[in-house]
Amino acid sequence: VADRPATPKVLRPALPRAMISQRVLARYPGAAWSASVTSSTTQNRYATANWPAFRFPEDAWAMYVVCELRSLRTGNRWGVTQCKAGASARVLLSAASRPVQQQRRHVPESSLERNALGGFSKNATLAPARTRAASLLSPGTTITREMVVQEDNPDNNVTDIIFQKIGVNLHHRPNHPLGILRGLIQGYFANEVKGDFNFFDDLPPIVTTKMNFDDVLVPSDHVSRSYNDTYYVDKDTVLRCHTSAHQRQMLNDGERQFLVMGDVYRRDSIDATHYPVFHQMEGVCVFEPSEWEAAGMDGTEYACQELKKTLEGLARHLFGDVEMRWVDAYFPFTEPSMELEIFFNGEWLEVLGCGVMEQEILEGCSLGDRRAWAFGLGLERLAMVLFEIPDIRLFWTDDERFTKQFKAGELTKFKSYSKYPPCFKDIAFWINDSFTENNFCEVVRGVAGDLVEEVKLIDEFTHPKKGMTSHCYRITYRSMERSLVDDEINALQEEVRSKTVNAFNVELR
Repeated sequence: VADRPATPKVLRPALPRAMISQRVLARYPGAAWSASVTSSTTQNRYATANWPAFRFPEDAWAMYVVCELRSLRTGNRWGVTQCKAGASARVLLSAASRPVQQQRRHVPESSLERNALGGFSKNATLAPARTRAASLLSPGTTITREMVVQEDNPDNNVTDIIFQKIGVNLHHRPNHPLGILRGLIQGYFANEVKGDFNFFDDLPPIVTTKMNFDDVLVPSDHVSRSYNDTYYVDKDTVLRCHTSAHQRQMLNDGERQFLVMGDVYRRDSIDATHYPVFHQMEGVCVFEPSEWEAAGMDGTEYACQELKKTLEGLARHLFGDVEMRWVDAYFPFTEPSMELEIFFNGEWLEVLGCGVMEQEILEGCSLGDRRAWAFGLGLERLAMVLFEIPDIRLFWTDDERFTKQFKAGELTKFKSYSKYPPCFKDIAFWINDSFTENNFCEVVRGVAGDLVEEVKLIDEFTHPKKGMTSHCYRITYRSMERSLVDDEINALQEEVRSKTVNAFNVELR
């Protein structure tokens, strides 16, 4: 693979990132590359590839090669023929008049359709999990447990509870509150904002630490880099903490106006408004020097003005004619940075964070003469307000009493159904220097999953003579769908106690 030839020069500059030699062979080291390229017209390119190392079932179509619909810079439509073991596949790259959007956002209903939209066949022989996880996966790639949960890897802290959330993609469900909110925001940018924004909502959540931290200028000593706050697949790979992890990737791919939506992962506390998996939306818009020069303004001033105008319009689109204010903030990747707040239901509510992109990021993408704005928002945070949803766990329920209340395109207030009684259990122990509350919450979540409504520190005591500190936590167990019985909760609590001792080497009180 290391000696494979470079992408044929006959292809236009926008295309090499998505070519077979760079995308597929990086994930399937055993596949041989023997490409020939011809050109029939200026708008058609053909490539031939050989796949002798792949093993496919005899009765199945092998795979659709590199049908990613991701060359949005030039708007190329990708079509391919099928190939079988040892056979060749011809890839047609035909230029379209504008970027393909609807096809890219389509959610595949079958594995075969998923392959045609850019995934890889489930029947193909995959590279080792660590190798695949460390690379940038393509949309549609099936992420297996072995790729993210590695008990024998000391650098891995991803649990089965977290793995089970990967690929659920609540924001893809049109009748789900998150899908409804996504549609409203996309509609605003498609119809109300000048320019042509491209939408990405299927980028895999496994990214490199460079993408997640370095590319967006997160300081090397920032708390978010710690294993206490972030889910690490290995020391160089994480489950993304924010959709900003794709910012530089998109800019390098030629995107200049885009929205990225997806699931993000953070080790966090347990209560009604926090969950280790939630959904974010990242927006970026790049400006040319001619734009701010025509306005007679400085580039940063112009980008900031356009940013505020765009996001104030978004707030009105979602919340109506509300009072707004801008609050100074700090983010590593923007300067100036700010937060937009609205006065809603009698209180000030933070809607999103944003700012003018740091010039260092643009310079790293060979865009040093441009200016850009960027914003990020949490879908759950806004959906809980707009739909009046009281508990973040409800977004993950399949209970029809919840799911049937919502319809695509409509902001319907949630009607609470029977709330089952809680069960409270306390646990107290002497902590040590290695103990953190986030790690304790991971233990509790790993045992009881979504049966845990809240973990709250209710007492802290330091022994006057021994200098030892004790924490007492109250764990609230409550199911969203049924009544819990004492025997069930007692068993869970006993497991929590046992695993707490084993995980942190603490002494129970």
